[in-house]
Amino acid sequence: MKTLLTFFAAAAAIGLAPAAAAAPPAPQAAPAAGAPMDPISARSQASPAQPREASPAALGEASQEVPSDAEVAQAARFQSDARAEPSVGQPDGRWRLQDQFTPIGEEAAWFHDWILMPAITIISLFVLALLGWVIVRYRRAAHPEPSRTTHNTTLEVAWTLVPVLILVVIAVPSIRLLAHQYSPPEADLTVKAVGNQWYWTYEYPDHGIELVSNMLSDADADARGEPRQLAVDERLVVPAGATVKVIVTSNDVVHAWGVPAFWVKIDAVPGRLNETWFRTDRPGLYYGVCYELCGARHGYMPITVEVVAPDRFAAWVASQGGTMPGAAAAAPATTPTQADVGAAEATETTPAPPTTVPATTPAPVLTRESSPTN
Repeated sequence: MKTLLTFFAAAAAIGLAPAAAAAPPAPQAAPAAGAPMDPISARSQASPAQPREASPAALGEASQEVPSDAEVAQAARFQSDARAEPSVGQPDGRWRLQDQFTPIGEEAAWFHDWILMPAITIISLFVLALLGWVIVRYRRAAHPEPSRTTHNTTLEVAWTLVPVLILVVIAVPSIRLLAHQYSPPEADLTVKAVGNQWYWTYEYPDHGIELVSNMLSDADADARGEPRQLAVDERLVVPAGATVKVIVTSNDVVHAWGVPAFWVKIDAVPGRLNETWFRTDRPGLYYGVCYELCGARHGYMPITVEVVAPDRFAAWVASQGGTMPGAAAAAPATTPTQADVGAAEATETTPAPPTTVPATTPAPVLTRESSPTN
């Protein structure tokens, strides 16, 4: 018996124990998501487009039940009318930057197109011409006796000042762009984006909403008319014209939240809160991905931001069971009941009580001289 117990102890230590003796812990349920926007989202939330052998159970597999018709009808209170546009908010095969739809993105694109690219082009052409001239002018056949010049003051001053001037030309707009990027205006909306392996969780702390965003399968993405491996079941919905502050963190490894059309990319680090912002006036769909190598399914945790009109955003908040800030404080006035009216009338008609002697006032003491019988 002692030998058998020793065998089982050794087997458990190397992972050969029976399943009952080394059962894995129960998977943690995924965060409760809000009401899906349509049947495709409802089906994706019940069964995310992630292979089971590579993804943990926390990807939304806590509930594998197919939603009922009533649940789908309830979820369809807000139907998104946004459609993906081939040249907006997604890669379309161009060799240049995506079109920018935020103030920071427009400034950064101008800096890239009109400062960096001309400077790089001029420098590259100058170096190429200089190399060609040296090859031709100082080849052995044309210049058999090499020059022994060791110092040239003009040349040394030139190759010192010219790089300094180039750096100044680049530094001035670059520092201005950084100042604008890291001095955001007051936020109209705050969203917390949490990276997980391999999906995103979005929280709206001022609205009481939490979403679990999974990648759609190719068939569902095609049914919506969205690009494959970029479409998600639950989008990050924001109002047009609002300054959106995004607080980014992670639950496991380092991820990165980024949307190229907004000029936004920031790391999601476990135990740390990073912050970025964007503002766009154009409604539509804008796509991004995780930009850090976060594991086997790194390429399958996309980001979709849907920008809607402010009234549509309020409708979306209501469809998710949330509330707009200030809505709870402005509670409607209640009609007074009959009991309240009667109590008020009784208070108005009741006469004031007679003057009473305070309990702390001592009672008068009668002496023989003051007695009324004398």
